[in-house]
Amino acid sequence: MRLTTKGRYAVTAMTDLALHQHDNGGRPVSLSDIAERQSIPAAYLGRLFASLRSHGLVESWRGPGGGYRLARSAGDISIADMIEAVDERTDNTRCRGQVNCQDNHKCLTHVLWSDLSQRIQDVLSDICLSDVVSDAQVREVAERQDAMAKNRGGAATVQWRRPC
Repeated sequence: MRLTTKGRYAVTAMTDLALHQHDNGGRPVSLSDIAERQSIPAAYLGRLFASLRSHGLVESWRGPGGGYRLARSAGDISIADMIEAVDERTDNTRCRGQVNCQDNHKCLTHVLWSDLSQRIQDVLSDICLSDVVSDAQVREVAERQDAMAKNRGGAATVQWRRPC
């Protein structure tokens, strides 16, 4: 499996959203704040969040103080959910699971790559967004990013609470 920038950005942005929504009393988080903290182009984030919204992972809020919020709890959103929402694939077979890898038949290593694909999918399905945001190292990085954004005059620094 080769996770592209799209999948990495989706997971990074959702992690940022979960951290800052929780620490801002559940208020929506703006894409511009996420973009600044994570150095992701805002226009690109807009497209990713449209996909995440259409898959029921985030909700959008318009108007002053608007932005995005998680559509369900971080414990109910897996890494696999985020990756699939932005059309990334975890299938490692040459035939994309169609079993027509070699002259319309299964190739010699199809079972190996299919099994690997399933194992990757299982691991990504077992890791929830809440697992990521509760990691101490992730929170340390987020604090550094918030401080850097504040120093640039951007997003406000968040006071961290204990993980749930």
